[in-house]
Amino acid sequence: MPYHRLSLALASFAALAAPNLAHAVDLDAGDYDPAKPGTSLALVYLQHAERNEQDVDGDTVPGDNELNTDVAIVRLVHYVDIAGLTVAPQVLVPVVAQRGLANRASLGRNTGVGDIILAAPVWLVNRPQSNTYFGVTPYLYLPTGDYNPARVLNAGEDRWKLNLQAAGTVRIAPKLAWDAGADVTFYGKTGKSYAGGRLTQKVGYQVQSSLRYFLSGRFDLRGGISHAEGGDWTQNALVNRGFTQTKFWVGTAVKPSASTQVILTLGRDIDVRNGFKENGRVNVRLLQAF
Repeated sequence: MPYHRLSLALASFAALAAPNLAHAVDLDAGDYDPAKPGTSLALVYLQHAERNEQDVDGDTVPGDNELNTDVAIVRLVHYVDIAGLTVAPQVLVPVVAQRGLANRASLGRNTGVGDIILAAPVWLVNRPQSNTYFGVTPYLYLPTGDYNPARVLNAGEDRWKLNLQAAGTVRIAPKLAWDAGADVTFYGKTGKSYAGGRLTQKVGYQVQSSLRYFLSGRFDLRGGISHAEGGDWTQNALVNRGFTQTKFWVGTAVKPSASTQVILTLGRDIDVRNGFKENGRVNVRLLQAF
């Protein structure tokens, strides 16, 4: 089916209605360094992101188009041994606050619980003696989040999603580790009551890479880059280009104790198509092992 080039105003609304805020699974450097079976983790993620520019098919929408989001995620993980492989069943529960500002103030504000995520990474390579690890992870997004078709901004997406990720890390020098990963996302259809009519979306993907430099056993510097393609989406027989994003981040990780870690990263988008461009984001991750 050919792509339909909408007017900029109509396409702008379509880009707002498209679910492009949660499209892939971002990695923190070191995520694929496994703990020993029997270990449990409690994690809290906090993110604040500000966007002041909107793109539709390579064209910038005129005006000051601001959209800010605050996200908190609680993640519980437990490592087990299954047939000699380390596996880490886990659950993630997000809470999302979104608000339109300036020319997008009419979007209003919305806060709600997002879609619950179930995951279970499996390590196929687990060599602590050489700091080399590789694993695969299925992430299943349940359509449990807060959703109302009368709103443009929603915490939930009103659909199932399955993300399959493969990633790993290797120590390329005594104080330098390289982390890399790739994932694909399969989208289910939205519900019949989805705003504007039921929406379908093609497969999306993401590739990402980062480096960690260890200043000591408890302190590192890190930076990374990623590119994500959200997948073209169809609604009411119109085919629309999917959200794409290239971004970078820099930061640090500190371990106040052997069982506690704090990660702080700062980043922004390099390029965005068919969505809002982040001019700045702050991520904080708190981890406690027990």
